Amino acid sequence: MGTPEFAAPTLHALLAAGPQHNWQVVAVATQPDRPAGRSKQPVSSPIKQAAQVAGVPVLQPASLRKDAAAVEALRHLAPDVIVVAAYGLILPQSVLEIPTFGCLNVHASLLPAYRGASPITAAILDGLTETGVTIMLMDEGMDTGPVLRQAVQPIQPDDTTATLSARLADQGAALLVATLVDWRRGAVAPVAQSALPGAPSSCRLIKKEDGRIDWTQPAALIERMTRAYTPWPSAYTQWKGEPFKIIAATVMPGAAAPGQVIRTAEGAAVGTGAGLLHLRTVQPAGKRPLDVRSFLNGAPDFIGTRL
Repeated sequence: MGTPEFAAPTLHALLAAGPQHNWQVVAVATQPDRPAGRSKQPVSSPIKQAAQVAGVPVLQPASLRKDAAAVEALRHLAPDVIVVAAYGLILPQSVLEIPTFGCLNVHASLLPAYRGASPITAAILDGLTETGVTIMLMDEGMDTGPVLRQAVQPIQPDDTTATLSARLADQGAALLVATLVDWRRGAVAPVAQSALPGAPSSCRLIKKEDGRIDWTQPAALIERMTRAYTPWPSAYTQWKGEPFKIIAATVMPGAAAPGQVIRTAEGAAVGTGAGLLHLRTVQPAGKRPLDVRSFLNGAPDFIGTRL
């Protein structure tokens, strides 16, 4: 069960390991096709596309809590285990109790930290230097089940949600396969999250408005926003009444009024609540991303404006 690109390495790993470990992926469940792009035509999830290439049957219920037929279809498959990676739908008890070996979740944080929908983005926003992946035995709570295995992943200073997600997806896939092998033969003991270090924390689903920059905030936080909200929804502000994306930036010493654009030796910086945000890559409305020098060549009036 999975939907976005993050889940693809786990599916590929399960398919590749099948012959060696004598298992078979009997079905894939993913969210229904969604309208996308300017055409708003329905688009299949990355997991549906991968399953179709592999010849694996695909289920696409809109809900597992309200669709009794979908639950019955899962029950009919009689799975030994259900593997979940960024599925996006809540699994009710009627689903959790179907597989003999339970439902194993690949979660992109070191639980109990960052339970919820956006653990990678939240870790970057909070300025952490490391995060990781957890293989968890699911229960009815939001990422509250006992932990089977964990692995640490460093967060690099230039990591975006996109780059960190890619590494965590690969790490989670490998850890899931290794854990599943041991779990089937009774060689893994579940550990309650209350017995693990750190206090529980949660993170919510990201919304487009989360990317709007408040220039009274410190430059360090805004810089982390530019990375945490890549690829979506981007960190953005307003210039000439239009959205203006800050794709990449660095923090530099100095001061200016919040939102005030000033010239620097390397281009332009913006005043914040603490320090200056030096702009590296920007994207005006309707344009492609540009390095700040190229942008200023075509828009010299940017200097001196207030964002």
